[in-house]
Amino acid sequence: MKLEDFDYHLPPELVAQYPAKRREDARMLVVRRAEGRFEDARFLALPEFLQTPDVLVLNNSRVLPARLFAHRLGVRAQSIGKRNPARQEYLTAPIEVLLVRRLDERTWEALVRPGRKVRPGEKLIFAAVQGKQDTSNPEPPVLEAEVIDWGEYGLRTLRFAGDGPLEDQLEQVGHVPLPPYIHRPEEKLDRLRYQTVYARQPGSVAAPTAGLHFTKPMLYDLEKRGVEIVEVTLHVSLGTFQPVHEARIEQHKMHSERFEIGPEGAARLNRALEEKRRIVAVGTTTMRTLEHVAAEHNGRIEAGIGETRLFILPGFEFQVVGGLLTNFHLPRTTLLMLVAAFAGRELILTAYEHTVRERYRFYSYGDCMLVL
Repeated sequence: MKLEDFDYHLPPELVAQYPAKRREDARMLVVRRAEGRFEDARFLALPEFLQTPDVLVLNNSRVLPARLFAHRLGVRAQSIGKRNPARQEYLTAPIEVLLVRRLDERTWEALVRPGRKVRPGEKLIFAAVQGKQDTSNPEPPVLEAEVIDWGEYGLRTLRFAGDGPLEDQLEQVGHVPLPPYIHRPEEKLDRLRYQTVYARQPGSVAAPTAGLHFTKPMLYDLEKRGVEIVEVTLHVSLGTFQPVHEARIEQHKMHSERFEIGPEGAARLNRALEEKRRIVAVGTTTMRTLEHVAAEHNGRIEAGIGETRLFILPGFEFQVVGGLLTNFHLPRTTLLMLVAAFAGRELILTAYEHTVRERYRFYSYGDCMLVL
């Protein structure tokens, strides 16, 4: 398969720059795989499309404020005289850091920009910033990291000074990691709305966006109707939004992402499989978690912690998931390929053409699609 097989035209004005006024206000395209058709609906009607014995699986990962601004400490700075104005400029020029994958409690892979001169051995200092996007009036440094390695595509490995979890310090220095197609500065509302209402386990650097539409009353209503809700965790990292560079998509290599399934969740999912009940994944991250674990354990869900590099593309044999709720995805991405694998490439591309004509809102803060 070729990369252009997963392309479509999207007018830029359809890319949602803000969330809907209320989470549940999204439109929803319902795609019927077996019948090869789709229909327009609203997310509020989701309970009508689910059956009483269905199992709805959520990814409870919590988004970290993973976009940081730093200054060089100058450990590996080029030799510049102390009186040379370029020295001060070199040491105060802002460095943008996007954390992409946790290696351990204090070590992360990160994209660094500009990164050419940020070499192993250099130290970066981070300060709590007034007004978030304003880097001109930083407070005293609250966090320091050493660059200990570098890799492909601008990746650097950072080891943060100190002990214990980083989350509290990141809350002081970090910004919401809004996607690059949201062309505006971070705002206060993003701290709330770029996070699901059921987010519990900190570790993601991008939101599992299909879950952004849910409210607590909606989840309560689903459970009252008899829909069983199970939570798993997959921490979204570079593996989810990494561009595909290869013309033949089968050659693309996914970055690994960390997941966890608890014993109770695994037992409930296995019981649903034995009873042949439909399992509906909320988001591509949830689907990849379930299908990875099933592929490793002969179709069963085993509790545990692990990493997945699963790349789902047309021809993949699904063992667990019978329904998928997902947002609309960028052209030529692994996410679009996953949805095409589940519903059929031609049906999905036709559905996307329909949503463009009907002026749906696209991507993270946009509308959603339910594939059954």
